[in-house]
Parts: sequence; C-alpha cells; structure tokens
Amino acid sequence: MPRKKSPPLQSTSSTPLALSQLHIRLDFLEKSHKSLLKQIKRKRTELNNFVEQMRTFALHIFHQASPHFQKMAELDQDIHALFEEILTTRKFGKQTIKNIEAVYLKLQLTGIISHKPGRQQFNTELDEPFNNSEPESDFSEEAAENRHQHWQAQQSVESPSVARTEDKRKIRETFLRLAEIFHPDKVKDSETQKYHTEIMKSINKAYQEGDLARLIEIEQTQQAGEIIDYNSEDDLTRKCRTLEQQNQILLTQYENLKRELRLAKNTPEGTMVSDSRKAAKKGIDSTALMLETIESQINVVAHIRDFVKNFKEQKITIKEFLAGPPTLHSFEEEIMEDILEQMLSELMK
Repeated sequence: MPRKKSPPLQSTSSTPLALSQLHIRLDFLEKSHKSLLKQIKRKRTELNNFVEQMRTFALHIFHQASPHFQKMAELDQDIHALFEEILTTRKFGKQTIKNIEAVYLKLQLTGIISHKPGRQQFNTELDEPFNNSEPESDFSEEAAENRHQHWQAQQSVESPSVARTEDKRKIRETFLRLAEIFHPDKVKDSETQKYHTEIMKSINKAYQEGDLARLIEIEQTQQAGEIIDYNSEDDLTRKCRTLEQQNQILLTQYENLKRELRLAKNTPEGTMVSDSRKAAKKGIDSTALMLETIESQINVVAHIRDFVKNFKEQKITIKEFLAGPPTLHSFEEEIMEDILEQMLSELMK
C-alpha cells in the first residue's frame, strides 16, 4: 500500500514585533490626528461665529444708538460754542477768566464734553480723580472695523507663530503635493479644469493662512493621500513620522485658534457680545439698557449746556456758575462709585 503523504503544513506568517509595534503606533497617531482635526474645525467655527457676532452686534448698536450719538455731538458743539462766546465777548477780570477756563477744562477732562485744543494755556491745578478717565466708547461702523483689524494685527504679532521653519516646510510639502494633483494645467478637460480651479482656490487660501488642517481636509475629501502598504515597515515608519510631524503642527494650530478666540472675547465688541449673552439669559435686553444709559448721559449734558447758556445770558451769577450745576456733582459721584466698584471687583478676583 502506498504511504500516505502527510498534508502540507500551512505556513503561518508571524508578524514581526517591529511591524506590530508600528501598527499600534500608527493607530494611536491616526486617532490623535482625527481628534485634532475635529477640534480645530470646531474651534475655527466657534471663532468665526464669534467674530461675526461681534461685527453684527457692533453694527446693531451703531444703528440703534446713532440718533443718540448725533444728539450728544450737537450738545457737545453747543457747549464749546457757548464757552467760546463767554470767553471772547464777556468782560471779566483775569482771575475770573482763569476760573471760567478751569470749569471749561474740567468738563473736558471728565469726558463730559470732547477735548478741544487751543486753550491749553490754562495755568490751573486740578486735583480731580477723573483726569485719567477712559474716553467714551465709539460704536461707529468704521471704529468697530478698526478695532477688529487692530485685534487681528495684535494676535498675529503676539501669537506663537505656527510657521516655524520646520512647520512651514511641512505645510509647503502638503501644499505642493496637492497643487501637483489639482493644478488646472495638469488636465485637458474643461469641466475638470473648472473643478480643479475651485479646489486650488481653497488650497491656496489654506496655504496662505498656514492652515494645515484645511489642507489635510481637502486631501482627505479628494482622496489624494499617499497609498500605504500596511505590511511594509518602511511605509509604516514613513507614515508614522509624517503623522507625528503633522500632529505637532495641528496642535500648535489648535492652541493658536484658542488664543485668537480669547483675544476676540477681550475686545470691546467681544466683551459686549459676552455681556449681552449673560444678560439675555437673565431676561435683560442689554441693547435697551445701553440706550437708557446713553439717554441719561444726554440728559446730564443737556442740563450742563442749559447751565452754561444761563450764565452766558447772565441769568445766574459768576459765583453760582463757578459752584457748578447740581447735575455735574451727581455725575461726578456716579463716576467715583463706578471707579470704586471696579477697584473692588478687581481686588475680589
């Protein structure tokens, strides 16, 4: 009887330890990579939405408060004109003129009226707590845009640069790889050229902004990534190295986005947006409240204008004029209370 041949042994290909470790490492890096891309996308959306809210809110306030600002500007001009007429047409002694000029200067220093150069020869010593008071907020469209541009320039200068030499090189490598694939000149078909042209616009924009995350998103969406042989140690090693480098750049990009958002929230517009959100949760209309505050300030300035006008028309004496209107005293008390409240809040932090 012929001898039965033993069945051939099935070859069991055991994965080398180094290859197995590379698979584990690659899996970890890919998960970190996906997580960073998601975080960047969320943070970028959050930043863009907040910046848009800032612009919208500033423009809304500007349009709502524009008539009030116009009224305030008219009152401001009236008061300057009244003082100019008083100081040029009325006959006073040197000390009286000096005292009247001191009142005029005090109104400017306290921010009740605008600063007007030309009468800076005042030899007065005003020991007032309002000399360093902040200027009134300007909610005009132009001012809002200027502040936004200043914020963008500030964060660009102060933020740790994503584009370190090595990072620039890696971003450029990704850009060139995509440009090689999607450059319109690489194809003949007109429809494909149009399609590639639109993709290249996004690629160029992302490259100019140093946005590696966006370049990677384009690469993944268009399935333009390199083909990896998962049984090749060289391919896995190269892929791991690429992911490590990209993840480091992506982490920096994410941290910069968080920082830009913090800077945005600390701008005047950003603070107003944040405060309005808090107020809305409590059922408070912050815009209406702001307009009420502006109206109350207009009333104060209107009373002061009438007070100066009465002095010009000699309806009150010099002594009464130098004592100042009661409205001004209450206004000063409010400013002092605000200053003290702000100091206490800073100490409590």
